[in-house]
Amino acid sequence: MEIQGPFTVAVNDNNETGLRELHLGFKPAFQQLSLDERLVHLKDYLQTLEQDIQSETDANNQQGMLTILQIAQQLQPHLQSDEIPLDETIIIEIGPSQSSPFDDLLRGATLK
Repeated sequence: MEIQGPFTVAVNDNNETGLRELHLGFKPAFQQLSLDERLVHLKDYLQTLEQDIQSETDANNQQGMLTILQIAQQLQPHLQSDEIPLDETIIIEIGPSQSSPFDDLLRGATLK
């Protein structure tokens, strides 16, 4: 599966806390867009991601994609108000270090 859209996504195990973390960054091309262009790009990404979730047959991939969709939807109003520094990485703790839906999603993913 190819991960498209404005984000870079990585899952890391934090050895200090024992928690698994989702690291979400904004791709340089997205950072360089004007605010209006970023919002259009994000809206298109959300629509495409919703369609991809519906057509995904692997439950683990579908769950990982759904989580990214939910995070992107939560970020949308903050992006609209231009209050998120796009050059920083957002770190979300997703639980103890163990297998997660992101493992399968990212294992076969390429960024575009």
